[in-house]
Amino acid sequence: MANLTGPTEESKQLDQRAGPMEQAEDERALPGRWTICAMLFVATTINYMDRQVLSILKPVLSGTTLHLQPFFHGWPTVERSINMNEIQYGNIVWCFQIAYALGVIFAGRLVDRLGCRRGYPIVTAVWSLSAMGHALVTSVFGFGVARFFLGLGESGNFPAAIKATAEWFPPKERALATGIFNSGAGVGAILAPFIVPWVALHFGWRAAFLVTGVFSAIWIVWWSVRYRSPQNLPDMNRSEVVKAPAVLAIPWWHLLKYRQAWAFILGKFLTDPVWWFYLFWLPGYFSKEFKLDLSHIGLPLIVVYVCSTIGSVFGGWLPKGYVHLGMSLKAARLAAMLTCACLVVPIAFAGGLHSIWTAVALLCIATSAHQGWSANIFTTVSDMFPREYVGTVVSFGQVGGALGGAIFAQVAGHVLQFTGSYVPLFMYSASAYLIALVLLRTLAPGLKPAELASN
Repeated sequence: MANLTGPTEESKQLDQRAGPMEQAEDERALPGRWTICAMLFVATTINYMDRQVLSILKPVLSGTTLHLQPFFHGWPTVERSINMNEIQYGNIVWCFQIAYALGVIFAGRLVDRLGCRRGYPIVTAVWSLSAMGHALVTSVFGFGVARFFLGLGESGNFPAAIKATAEWFPPKERALATGIFNSGAGVGAILAPFIVPWVALHFGWRAAFLVTGVFSAIWIVWWSVRYRSPQNLPDMNRSEVVKAPAVLAIPWWHLLKYRQAWAFILGKFLTDPVWWFYLFWLPGYFSKEFKLDLSHIGLPLIVVYVCSTIGSVFGGWLPKGYVHLGMSLKAARLAAMLTCACLVVPIAFAGGLHSIWTAVALLCIATSAHQGWSANIFTTVSDMFPREYVGTVVSFGQVGGALGGAIFAQVAGHVLQFTGSYVPLFMYSASAYLIALVLLRTLAPGLKPAELASN
């Protein structure tokens, strides 16, 4: 979001009739695009594993003293907890969210300026080193600092991934591709409950923050060797690559004049905090409400996030299903988002349940619907803006989502510290998507493309 120069809008002088999505409807599918999607999926998986470790260890760090094996010789054989309370945990999450918001301001611009091939490995290296840095922490303040730098790095994942998707996939496949790589969020959240408790119980909680570093290093090499912009591939048939329309250069802040940008920003502001809630507070919810310890908390988390992964892919496919019923692509996108928003509503009852598997069932539906929603709301950016601005507009939405998450973290920490009740948090989670969809439809009716002008 810093000084955006360059890149494009479908110049009205070139075509007064069609927006970016309509002009691109006939783009040919590029060979190798699903390999790119696979790399995006792996990066998102690693990203979410890194951010999930702390929430899984929260019951341990909040007061339980575990007799664990030391990871390094010389570390104490008993790893003492940090003894953080709910408000302190909320503050740690707040540090992550604020850094995420600040990082996204520059991440979208970094990716637009350097391109995906160079920009993506940089942000991946930052978040991976920060995640491993948690192993050195000895206080609540230290966790706040570590989470701050983790947020700075992780903020670049989605602007880069959405931009790569816009470069490689035609509009009719973008929601599906986004749904597939976005399902890495669920897979990362699935793998973390498998790996983190085992590592913590055998080697100590500090070691649990180190396990993903090797995966990140391998991914950075893989991406750097494999990824190219379609226009730069030496063996690409030039007729297969759609030439970008003439560029309309505008400063980045001019994009904030458009209702379409605010529709996306507000949609993320309202709904992203719900996903952060599921990531950062579900382990504590299961521990408090159903008395699950570290050795038993993994299974319900795994079930929930398996379902969320399925929901991401299904939600990405859902617009194509509606298209087959005769809807236009944009109408199908909005219908898919309405479906997901309605499916979230039953989570309102989760705060008062006494059966863990009833709670898991409701959470499975809600997290699946969230991921389906997420796959589609991300894709609305490339529906409404030309691809050269996608990374920047996505970064606007990520800032909005992170700020919403920061506010939610403070509210959640205080609500849980003083009332001990999850009911208000689940009530908000149930209603956020329908409110966001109403705002989206009001500000960007029909997902009409933004008609960018230089002044």
